Amino acid sequence: MEKTFAELSLDMDIQDIIQELDFRNPTAIQEKVIPAILDGKSVIGQSRTGSGKSHAFLLPMFQQLDENQKKVQFVITAPTRELATQLYNEVRKIITIADKTEKWTAKLLVGGTDKQKAIEKLKTPPMIVVGTPGRILDLVKDGALSIYSAESFVIDEADLMLDLGFIEEVDQLLVRAKQDIQLLVFSATIPQRLQHFFKKYLRNPEYIKMEEHFSPETMEHRLILKKHRDEAKIIWDISKTIHPYLALVFTNGKQQANELAEALGGYGLDVGVIHGGLTPRERKRVLKEIQQLRYQYVVATDLASRGIDIKGVSHVINAQLPKEEHFYIHRVGRTARAGLEGTAVSIYSEEDARLIERLEQKGLTFSFVEVKQGEWTEDKSWNERTRRKTEDTSNDREAWKRVRKAKKVKPGYKKKQKQQQQQIKRQLTKEQNRKKR
Repeated sequence: MEKTFAELSLDMDIQDIIQELDFRNPTAIQEKVIPAILDGKSVIGQSRTGSGKSHAFLLPMFQQLDENQKKVQFVITAPTRELATQLYNEVRKIITIADKTEKWTAKLLVGGTDKQKAIEKLKTPPMIVVGTPGRILDLVKDGALSIYSAESFVIDEADLMLDLGFIEEVDQLLVRAKQDIQLLVFSATIPQRLQHFFKKYLRNPEYIKMEEHFSPETMEHRLILKKHRDEAKIIWDISKTIHPYLALVFTNGKQQANELAEALGGYGLDVGVIHGGLTPRERKRVLKEIQQLRYQYVVATDLASRGIDIKGVSHVINAQLPKEEHFYIHRVGRTARAGLEGTAVSIYSEEDARLIERLEQKGLTFSFVEVKQGEWTEDKSWNERTRRKTEDTSNDREAWKRVRKAKKVKPGYKKKQKQQQQQIKRQLTKEQNRKKR
């Protein structure tokens, strides 16, 4: 039976905020994390993208906020400016709902903004600091900000923080925090390289891992075999069968993203592109244009599956499948959020068979399809194709064994043997099909 927020030791003021946020019941991660944070425990929370991690730490944090203490009480770090801004916007939303704009103070500290203005605004320390580790560390080193008074320190998307090389800056920040600070680490995956960091700072943390549900029940997963076709042409054919509110199209690299976006634009689709190679100014412009619904298709790298929250995604299209299962999950996790329906369509080739098999073993169900004349049709599955190829090869060998070998070589003997082999092979195939029935 589902728990309610009232059962998680949240006081009435926070429950009123939850009601205004239109949250019905806590998600699985919230149900476990909120009581642990309120008990003062350090937490490692692991669950997939879109599972409600942000409010798992924001709600108890606001309950513990002391409006009479005009000092830094909480520090929230995120690996990208976009993620930090999204978290800050959620903080501001809660402050506005609670009607505490004068009493609860928060500041966003990210790179690409005027540092001098930030220093001026920090003359009165905020209760909540949200930002990227680099900018927060700069301001701490400059003496404009002290985080020693902070009770809790959040590291959001820790694995992405590690991948982008910011974990060292987090390390330097924690050296400047008090030793018994409550550390709240959230991540979709926990790479081995993070373990050393955990051992250094975490004493008996509460490790909360949600079982990996690889897809929401409301999501459909379709696979299209690439064959010898161009990815842009396949997506153009797909576009005639779907009417996305917004489709995220994933590639495995920046160059592929640029090329695909250009090709899709050539077909007349409204296409935007976003990846780590864009400048912060360009990324900000594209995100604004996405919010203004300028594009129906956005070609992206994995930055958008993890580091950016793009709302309203109805379809995810994998122009190229990733190599690892968790990247597939992060990508498709951008749709079917908050109980909405979603569709993921992936273009695959034979070399993706192992990934598909691993995902199927995890409980994912794929439908194998083709697009013909603007309509979806069923197609053979990858393992059926593989089995057919194996049978064909096996039948070729067996047929060749049965071919009568001429004692005397005459002109055209190779052609006759080949014809005989094909005839025997057809007979073997018929016998196999009869047995299957």
